Amino acid sequence: MKPATAAKKLGIHLPSAPAEFQETALTREQFQALQSDPPEWLAELRRTGPHPKQEVARKLGVSTSGLLRAGITEPLTTAEIRELLEDQPEWLRQERATHAQVVADTVARKAAAADAARR
Repeated sequence: MKPATAAKKLGIHLPSAPAEFQETALTREQFQALQSDPPEWLAELRRTGPHPKQEVARKLGVSTSGLLRAGITEPLTTAEIRELLEDQPEWLRQERATHAQVVADTVARKAAAADAARR
């Protein structure tokens, strides 16, 4: 598995990982070992960041598009994410509401489709 793929599946920012991880392809067994018994560097990256945009969006409760609309293009640390959640600027409140509405609409659409399929 390529390092970029492994980083994405592990939810970490690849440039913040050790050089050895960035330069070495992983076998399936090595990847599973990282998941089941993460080394200290991986645990620390997951705990404090910096986090990739997908993880930042998930932690903030917004879409990755919402991050871009807000001008957030760089990875954020856990402390920066916590600060945004505590002080919630207007853009974050708006994007969280938009994201929640999109998720609710998707759930409703899937429920309606499942209901129609049962008939």
